[in-house]
Amino acid sequence: MAAPRVSLGALKEPLGLSRGLQWFFSIFAFATCGGFEGSVTVRVTCPGGDNGTEARVTNVTAAYGYPFRLNQAVFQPSLTHLCNHTWPHDVHLVGDFSSASRFFVGVAVGAFLYSLGALGLYLGYLHLYRCAGSRLPLLDLLFSCLGAALWLGASSAWAQGLRHVRAAVTAPLPHCPSPTVTCDPAAATPMGGLGASVAFGFLNLLLWAGGSWFVYKETPLHRPAPPPDPAPM
Repeated sequence: MAAPRVSLGALKEPLGLSRGLQWFFSIFAFATCGGFEGSVTVRVTCPGGDNGTEARVTNVTAAYGYPFRLNQAVFQPSLTHLCNHTWPHDVHLVGDFSSASRFFVGVAVGAFLYSLGALGLYLGYLHLYRCAGSRLPLLDLLFSCLGAALWLGASSAWAQGLRHVRAAVTAPLPHCPSPTVTCDPAAATPMGGLGASVAFGFLNLLLWAGGSWFVYKETPLHRPAPPPDPAPM
């Protein structure tokens, strides 16, 4: 294997700069989605008894987070002990949105690893990358276009999944027998970070689509092959 020729000059070119931006913003994409933890709290008011006892108020909380299997998030303390056993079973949030969120985080991690590897190639082996007959630019272009397509699919799927997560978290508590028992929203974790993850996803889509152009310019499809050496006289 040829010895590396380490040079930071590639970072000053659009080819290396775009890879650096892809690596940097992929971190924000998977961190804002994969690191999210939240909860939703509902205030349950049980009616008072016939003997003049006051109504009892209890806050129940369901914790959830990545990968957003909301149907596994149980309200605690158990509602089966409240309001004279109004709820015969534990109550969960509704929905499983793990496929969209895991797809998104998987694409972000893959983009992080590939862009980091490509940066290492540019910084140490740019002379081999650009030598005559090298197929590395064509392979790089193939993976760049694939990355842009994956970012489009993952960001769109997660944007749709996030809308469902918001709707599920803000939905009324199931099987609340109003007006006998009242169930009022008390608190919920803000989802600004999850909204940012969608924004970072589409930003990465633009970075990978734009970066594909700079990779294309390195391929024989754009750069003509050098002319053959003149024949000796």
